[in-house]
Amino acid sequence: MTIPTSTALITGASSGIGKAIARQLAAHGANLILVARNERKLQALAEDLTRQYGIRAQVIATDLSHPDAGKLLQDELAVRGLHVDLLVNNAGFGGFSEFARQDQAEIGEMIAVNVTALTDLTRRFLPTMLERGRGRVLNVASTAGFIPGPLMAVYYATKAYVLSFSEAVNEELRGSGLSVTALCPGPVDTGFQDAATLNESKLMTGVTRLAMLDVETVARIGVEAMLRGQGVAVAGLANKVQVSAFRLLPRAAAARIIAGVQARREE
Repeated sequence: MTIPTSTALITGASSGIGKAIARQLAAHGANLILVARNERKLQALAEDLTRQYGIRAQVIATDLSHPDAGKLLQDELAVRGLHVDLLVNNAGFGGFSEFARQDQAEIGEMIAVNVTALTDLTRRFLPTMLERGRGRVLNVASTAGFIPGPLMAVYYATKAYVLSFSEAVNEELRGSGLSVTALCPGPVDTGFQDAATLNESKLMTGVTRLAMLDVETVARIGVEAMLRGQGVAVAGLANKVQVSAFRLLPRAAAARIIAGVQARREE
């Protein structure tokens, strides 16, 4: 599928992987619909990409944790006369805590953004793509989706959902000319670790930080995989090796290992 003349909707576009994907797609000539909560950051990005690449970039500031966010977004696109050729479901966040002590409001919001909004937006825009006979969906999952994650139980579970959902719908689309890609990065050098308080865990050791991919590399891998129609894209050789190794282990053993890796560091 060619990018020029396509319109891409990107959630979580104000920072991190979403922002880098927006830049990648703009460089290929796609027009953009940038979605996130921070309108100021979105406007600055839209102006920068328009100036640099000559594309059209529109901004819709919304909170995807709200139950009606998907409908309001779809209605706003209809008012503006826009259709979506490329859907990038990138918005998401995590939290580092024992599940029994995790804030219930945070749990609900995490599921709403990481799972419900992603599912809702895919369902809203996929039928039109099928009618038009063209389109791609890129769902940002994680290597966390392959294993259970003690101390980040809900986050890992949401990414397992994204991975399974993406693979299943991609198979349903076989022969249609459309595809759904699950991008599975490991730790990436963004603000995610700070937001999830992961810096308190043993996971964020010097070795892990050295193995981190930069956000531009992850975005490029995701965009290229989406355009190829690839079902799953694990970003980085080290992450591919890790995923393969964990797949060979009993899940109980994998959970025990992750619990040890993610334990809080001694002060």
